[in-house]
Amino acid sequence: MSFNRENYKRIKEEYDGKYLKARDMASLRRAEIHEKLPEVAEIDRELAGVGLEVLRATIEGRQSEIQAIKSRNIGLLEKRAELLEAAGYPADYTEIRYECPLCADTGAIDNKMCSCMRRKLVEAGIASSGMSDLIKSQSFENFSLDYYKQSEQTYATMSTIYKRLQNYADKFSPETSGNIAMFGGTGLGKTHLSSAVAGKVIEKGHDVYYASALSLFADFEMRRFGNSSSVSADGNIDRYFDCDLLIIDDLGAEMTNQFTTSCLYDIINSRLNSKKPTIISTNLSQDEFRQKYWDRITSRVLGEYMVLPFCGTDIRSQKLKR
Repeated sequence: MSFNRENYKRIKEEYDGKYLKARDMASLRRAEIHEKLPEVAEIDRELAGVGLEVLRATIEGRQSEIQAIKSRNIGLLEKRAELLEAAGYPADYTEIRYECPLCADTGAIDNKMCSCMRRKLVEAGIASSGMSDLIKSQSFENFSLDYYKQSEQTYATMSTIYKRLQNYADKFSPETSGNIAMFGGTGLGKTHLSSAVAGKVIEKGHDVYYASALSLFADFEMRRFGNSSSVSADGNIDRYFDCDLLIIDDLGAEMTNQFTTSCLYDIINSRLNSKKPTIISTNLSQDEFRQKYWDRITSRVLGEYMVLPFCGTDIRSQKLKR
């Protein structure tokens, strides 16, 4: 797993704070009870010495005394609970109350990440992916192939694309999964399936970043012409190169010039060299793509990406007719 570093750092700090806060709050409740119920304070002092008594008896071989010590310990605990309840407190009032009793708010169990921390990291990953709303509403489960039944060929092509993307998401690995280029007109499901892939990949514990082509080039223009410190503070520029999976949506919608083309080449080439997977979607055809971009870009995308030609009729227009 390689969760987003900033998310991991922030959530780990949250867990460190929760763990300490839970213990501090328990100490405050214990101090409150000791002040109000001196008998409980006396019992707690006795209980504090029980462990040491058992240890000494074990070391000195006084096995017959150990059970008596343990029985006395049970009696003290029962008396303590009675005193608390008689005063209107729950028996466990002074116990430490962790949000997650499994890991005691440390985020780990036996040096393995607890499910509670993993869940928070997944939620944070979705929030910071750039496609939070899309992931929540667009998944493999609610993607319908019924919209592609105009012809057997269209249905067969889109069924194959669906299965390939589902397999890509299920088996995703930053080191081996490779790149994907989705071609096809508007409303054919490219963004929906990109969201579905992103959701699955984030659930597996990987860092995903999504951006439309327009926002991507706006970030690079800000770095070049604007306040570069504000961009680096946000981390957007670095994430284009560092994330485990980069998704660039609607490529081709931007105004193409020397600057934008250079930025796109830099991203594509850098991620290919570092073997970091990228998914590109565009409304352009492959011929239009060749005409719009440098040969150095088109040769890499068409030669080294899995090319998926989406086909069919605009789903949005189909929905309006229903």
